Amino acid sequence: MTVLAGAAGLVTGAGSGIGRACALGLAAAGARVLVSDIDAGAAERTAAEIATAGGHAVAQPGDISDPDAVAALVAGCRARLGGLDFAVNNAGVVGTQQPLHRYDLADWHRIIAVNLTGTFLCLAEELRAMYEQGHGAIVNIASEAALKGGAADAVYTASKHGVAGLTKTAALEAARRGVRVNAVCPGVIETGILAGVARTSPEQYERSKSLMPIHRIGRPEEIAAAVVWLCSDAASLVVGHLLAVDGGWAIS
Repeated sequence: MTVLAGAAGLVTGAGSGIGRACALGLAAAGARVLVSDIDAGAAERTAAEIATAGGHAVAQPGDISDPDAVAALVAGCRARLGGLDFAVNNAGVVGTQQPLHRYDLADWHRIIAVNLTGTFLCLAEELRAMYEQGHGAIVNIASEAALKGGAADAVYTASKHGVAGLTKTAALEAARRGVRVNAVCPGVIETGILAGVARTSPEQYERSKSLMPIHRIGRPEEIAAAVVWLCSDAASLVVGHLLAVDGGWAIS
């Protein structure tokens, strides 16, 4: 598949999980990928994996809650890969499961700083670059939590609802300037965090699986496939959409 042959772009949080799968999928589709993660070693490993598979990738660490680091990521992609045709804003964190009235304020600030402010910072820098060149596609990784409420998950849910709002607003602003902005909303996906749950709490893992009407947990590669499509010209008429890739969870 070479639907993105010649394109260049970046993926945040690409050292593991969904971000890693997105970077691999985009590279397999012919794109040159800047792999970013707050964990420099993890970013290097994903970039090396892409190179081993015959793709083109460079690694650059970055904390998306830091405006200077975000600016450096966009500048680095343009300088090292020759442009910014797409961007996947995937980096994010999860919080503890607590009722809202017991939630720790420090944890609120941490989650909002990464999931919401970080996405805002990435969007702002990416849009500035794409407006200069007159084209581009941005995909924010939101969550099923962006589409419905989540008991005992107030802060994460609020942050992902915020990502949904940023996506729609940015899409309206960018559409007439040749830039498409969309979001993917994953359901329960088999990542390192979930693997840890399976080891420490098999009962909770089974409850997570039961949330998916298809009765199985999704794979990161299934999210990546949707992201590759949204970054490609095949999705040229898709603007401001929150694409649920969740096995039917959002409608259950």
